Amino acid sequence: MALLDHDRLKKSKPGTAPRARKGFKPLRRAVRIPVWGDLSIRMGAALFLIGMVVLIHWFDRGGLTDSVDGEVSFLDVVYFTMISITTTGFGDIAPVTDRARLVEALIVTPVRFAVLFIFVGTAYNFIIKRSWEKWRMSQIQEKLSDHVVVLGYGVSGSQSVEELIERGIDARKIVVVDPHEDRLNEAEKLGVNVMAADATRDETLKAVRIQEAQTVLVSAGRDDTSILIVLTVRHLAPKVPISVVVRADDNELLARQAGANNVINPVRFTGLLLAGSARGAHISDYLADLASVTGRVQLVERVVTEDECGKTITELSSGGRGLRLYRNGRAIGFWEEECQSLQPGDVVVEIVPTENGTSKGDDASDLD
Repeated sequence: MALLDHDRLKKSKPGTAPRARKGFKPLRRAVRIPVWGDLSIRMGAALFLIGMVVLIHWFDRGGLTDSVDGEVSFLDVVYFTMISITTTGFGDIAPVTDRARLVEALIVTPVRFAVLFIFVGTAYNFIIKRSWEKWRMSQIQEKLSDHVVVLGYGVSGSQSVEELIERGIDARKIVVVDPHEDRLNEAEKLGVNVMAADATRDETLKAVRIQEAQTVLVSAGRDDTSILIVLTVRHLAPKVPISVVVRADDNELLARQAGANNVINPVRFTGLLLAGSARGAHISDYLADLASVTGRVQLVERVVTEDECGKTITELSSGGRGLRLYRNGRAIGFWEEECQSLQPGDVVVEIVPTENGTSKGDDASDLD
């Protein structure tokens, strides 16, 4: 594989900016706090609230009574504060005046709940939640095999996931990786597995078991990022098929050099549809029909079956119309001599009617 000069990677064409969302979105920056920092903040907040209650009790110690010696010292105040906040309540020190009881009801009780929530939240985040997430992730990873990995959930990525599900792929067999949580929230609604991470990192791709994937679809929104992802995927999974979206013509070769099996240029495809529509009113409509599972006909690529070997490309057992076959990496049209005798290992591209086409009983006209 030829080495890539990353300085040559071109940025995506203009016009690929994310779609505007309704409502005001304030400028923000992700704050990354380490575990020890988060724990320190929580403990500091709890100690501050406890200290505040100690001071309140100390200044209002005249409303407290000690059944042991009758005197309320500072140590007694600290002791009473702790057993009050923890709702232990031994009864040896108790509020006896109306003001002291009002302080317990209106000030100490809300603080008690706040401290309880802090400790419960800390235990949940650092023990229960993380343990649960690790266990759940391990369960999902164990079942990931022959799955589809979608790296990037922008316009192209989201459309591809919806189309895959329409084609009958189980949503649980699809993994979406994207750094944007809002995009992943939309993907989760479809029932797919999601991961908020950087797809250019080895650990991210290992976590989604990239080497066990059926295929990988890459659409990062920028050509340079997409090609870097292709390089990383090919490094970890040498045999997994990779399809990538690039928008600059001169990046298509770089994408193939990086290891992509299929390079899709939506700008060029759009141009082809426009050019086709200029030569005929129904050409672009038929091409869109072929590309979508919701159309009346569909393009299918598959390996020829054993009983089809020796037959011509027009005699496929599926009933479809063969258009092209691939033999030893060479594309052969249906009009060429080699298509008159199919061989083991040939890959055929055919048009087959979908349920939308056969339901009306006129699929033959669609294939003519």
